[in-house]
Amino acid sequence: MAVYKNKSNNTWYVSVYYKNWQGSTDRKVKRGFKTKREASEWERTFLLQRSDDVDMTFGAFWELYKADLKEKIRENTWNTKISVIEKKVLPYFQNKKLCEIKPTDIMSWQNEMMGYRDSAGKPYSKTYLKTIHNQISAIFNHAVKFYDLKSNPAAKVGNMGKEQTKEMQFWTKPEYLKFAEAIMDKPISYYAFEILYWCGLRLGELLALTSADLDFEKQTIRINKSYQRIKQRDVITDPKTPKSIRTVSMPDFLSDELQDYIRSLYKIGKDDRLFPITKSYLHREMKRGCEESGVKRIRIHDLRHSHVSLLIEMGFSVVAIADRVGHESIDITYRYAHMLPSAQSDMANKLNIERGLQNVS
Repeated sequence: MAVYKNKSNNTWYVSVYYKNWQGSTDRKVKRGFKTKREASEWERTFLLQRSDDVDMTFGAFWELYKADLKEKIRENTWNTKISVIEKKVLPYFQNKKLCEIKPTDIMSWQNEMMGYRDSAGKPYSKTYLKTIHNQISAIFNHAVKFYDLKSNPAAKVGNMGKEQTKEMQFWTKPEYLKFAEAIMDKPISYYAFEILYWCGLRLGELLALTSADLDFEKQTIRINKSYQRIKQRDVITDPKTPKSIRTVSMPDFLSDELQDYIRSLYKIGKDDRLFPITKSYLHREMKRGCEESGVKRIRIHDLRHSHVSLLIEMGFSVVAIADRVGHESIDITYRYAHMLPSAQSDMANKLNIERGLQNVS
């Protein structure tokens, strides 16, 4: 124990020696703790963070894992991870040494998760079961990669549940135009949906836009951030993936519309959000517009699918579409494969024509 009391101000401090990354001995002093318990906890965490020994409890390694990764993960994703681990994993493995957790332990835990039923007799969804397993496996992977744990017992057992593929829906252009007419009475809603449909932005990308992101000379929209509402706070984060950082060209009519919209906003600054609304507001507006127009109800994210399907119908390449919407080309091919055969048929027909022209010449 390297915890001491400073009698001059009645606080506690830690003075501890440790091996640095070069193998030399260093000294660390941390002052100002109100209680001995706080000082001891800080010392324990500090030493764990500098130890390559995985002969520690799962709970202790969880604290180390959080210290390693918290600043590298988006806040909303991090909150989900915390909730899953602390509610579904720690109660089973917290006091068990990391190096002693075996595949059979993981199997027993999986069986308990899969056997769970709430008061209405409903089990966890297969998607949620898969999410839980992915989170515990990520912790073991971290231990294997950085702290010399011999193997990942969760990976040996394999996943439980499966990811549920959500049905992809989209609007045709006539359906969207009918919807847009119904919500035109609220400019902030109308212009938001115009960008979502004609540019294929994600909802978080739209809500993070500022006037500085729009270049009306080049008729482009810059996408370099995303908006989240977390614990009653507006949070601006990096986009979903590095590929998401992009510049999207606007059609002429949308550029004109957005210039009109910005002129209507009172003293908006370059760094002020163009759409200071929430996701729930747009969900309500989506419901209202569908009810008033009679257009089938789809999710807001399906407007992105609608944009991609429109571009496919217009004959643009998978690579060009992927660049516009911030996806990898392989993702577009996989997700929209059912829409591509018609394009393949058009290619074959044009090749037939080309072959015929060659024969004639």
